[in-house]
Amino acid sequence: MTSPPPRIRLPLAGLGLVTIAFLAYALPPYLGLDPAQSRLPTRPGAHYPLLVTHILLGSVVLVTAVLQLWPWLRRTRPDVHRWSGRIYVLAAVPAGFAALAVAPLGSMGLNQRMANTVLALLWLGTTITGYVMARRRRYPQHREWMVRSFALAFSIVLNRVWTSVCVHAFVSDTGDLTAMQQAVGAGSWLSWLVNLLVAEWWMQHTRHRRRATLPETAVAR
Repeated sequence: MTSPPPRIRLPLAGLGLVTIAFLAYALPPYLGLDPAQSRLPTRPGAHYPLLVTHILLGSVVLVTAVLQLWPWLRRTRPDVHRWSGRIYVLAAVPAGFAALAVAPLGSMGLNQRMANTVLALLWLGTTITGYVMARRRRYPQHREWMVRSFALAFSIVLNRVWTSVCVHAFVSDTGDLTAMQQAVGAGSWLSWLVNLLVAEWWMQHTRHRRRATLPETAVAR
């Protein structure tokens, strides 16, 4: 059995390495369940438990998403592909609801809170729709909805990048709280909007490529 071409293998390997590096950086402060170690400001009550739930389940989501995107695993071990997909959904749905509960408590203003709330709603919607499509054996639609879900899930990885870009571009005085809040909010929107646009472009591209390889009779149906 042939291995995937470099145009698939290399980006996937890069995604795996980025995921490992991100989790190695982001996860340790929350493993001890100590609010004082949180990288994000927390509030009294359920905020910290919900945040930890989102982060721990989100870590499972990122790892299983990489497995789901691995073509070799999908072709050679469909059983592992199915089970990793189930684990993804079982982790993503409660992680999405935890994110939805935490989003309105964000410390950087309304713009950030709205971006994270919309992200949580879209992530839940795409994940649940992808699962429903699989249960109905509508696999092409299942694949596309799950690609959208993966794109939204990985927004957390790029959030730091986009936030840093926006802060450097729009905040001249780090003491200007309003400018900082708007920059962080813009970074929060960009972190998932760009991912989703890239995913839609990629799916459109692959649709055309698959149609081009089909016999004319199959395309005409």
